[in-house]
Amino acid sequence: MSETQQGVVTVAESGSGPYSQLVHAGRHVLSADEPDASGGHDVGPSPYEYLLAGLGACTAMTVRSYVERHNWGLRRTTVELSHEKRPAADGNSMINHFHRAIHLDGDLTEQQKLKLLEIAERCPVSQTLRRSSTIESSLTDAAPPFAAWARSEDRTATITRKDIP
Repeated sequence: MSETQQGVVTVAESGSGPYSQLVHAGRHVLSADEPDASGGHDVGPSPYEYLLAGLGACTAMTVRSYVERHNWGLRRTTVELSHEKRPAADGNSMINHFHRAIHLDGDLTEQQKLKLLEIAERCPVSQTLRRSSTIESSLTDAAPPFAAWARSEDRTATITRKDIP
């Protein structure tokens, strides 16, 4: 498999279930799937779970970066997230609602904790989710090398949920 571009993610059907996907992000290979209740085989997180993971990771990294610059006594940050669709004010459409609970373990004052909450609100993924985006899609004839590998009948590695820590 060829080296991938930094920041490029390739997703290809794995062939191990109707919705099962292999995700290649840099040198990392992950799985994605839908839960059993949605017709998948639950061999990896769902797309919305990956979105929540990105938001949580960005939140914790942003907090850690700020704490490191200010030499505060934060030992560990844990972020719990959930997502739901709620009716919009117009009553006709739905909006995405993300809930993020941030647990800060360390020797911090209340003022420091409130500052870290403010900093968490400014993590780049939070900012991305709060503003409108455009998504450009196109069709191409040739699949990238990873996609061809994922479809290959003779691949030797199969990733299952138990393989992922």
